[in-house]
Formats: sequence, structure tokens, C-alpha cells
Amino acid sequence: MRDQKGFSLIELLIVVAIIGILAAVAVPAYQGYSTRARFSEIVAATEPFKIAISECVMSQNGTANCATPGTNGVPANIGASGNIASISTGANGVITVTAVGTAATPVNGLRGETYTLTPALAGTGAITWTRNGTCTNASLC
Repeated sequence: MRDQKGFSLIELLIVVAIIGILAAVAVPAYQGYSTRARFSEIVAATEPFKIAISECVMSQNGTANCATPGTNGVPANIGASGNIASISTGANGVITVTAVGTAATPVNGLRGETYTLTPALAGTGAITWTRNGTCTNASLC
């Protein structure tokens, strides 16, 4: 009797087929994960603006004077950086961040989504932020 060493062709084909099936499931899931991770850069970029707008709202007793960048502690608008096309502040302290890319030509899975935060001064003096935006991928906004 001879001892069998190694694997047969059928066994190797079965392993390759299993790896192919796992890859077919994992790659799309990972692409969605990586797009959400890139979008988290957009969400994190709002933090310095939120702090500045919050301080402005508290010192001005409202959002009316917290619209002009460079005044009352509101940071200046920022241009493109990484996955961010622009960050700007608008009327009543609204923060708008636009992602890179467009619907026709996505960049890193981002399609020019906008992420908008609107501050509101509650009666208790607390500031609440309302999130809004336009997203082609509902899992982002």
C-alpha cells in the first residue's frame, strides 16, 4: 500500500470555490464599510465648528449673530482637504460640509454628499444640533 500525500484535485477545487464564495460576499460588505469610514472624516470635521458655534450662540444669546465666518469666534470657511470638498457656516450658525466627488464620478465611494448641522438654543440654555443633508447612500446621512 502507498501512503497518499497531498490533496486531490477535487479537494483543491472545493477549497477554491469556498474561498470564491466568501470573497463574493466580503468584498461588497467591505466597500460599504470603507465608504462609511471615509464619511466619518466629514462628521469629525464638524467638531471644531460645533464648538465655535456653540460658544458664539451662548455668548450672543442666540444664533442670529453666528453666521459670518471670522466674527464672534466662528471659524472661516475651509476648502478641499482629504475627503472634504468644503466646510462652510451659514445663516444662524448652520454648518454645511460637502464631500468630494459627484454622482457621476464618485471619489473613494463618496458622491458629493452634504452633511448639514443646524443649532438651536433650547429654553434651558442647551444647544441641540439637528442633522440633515443629501446622501445618495442612506447609510451615510
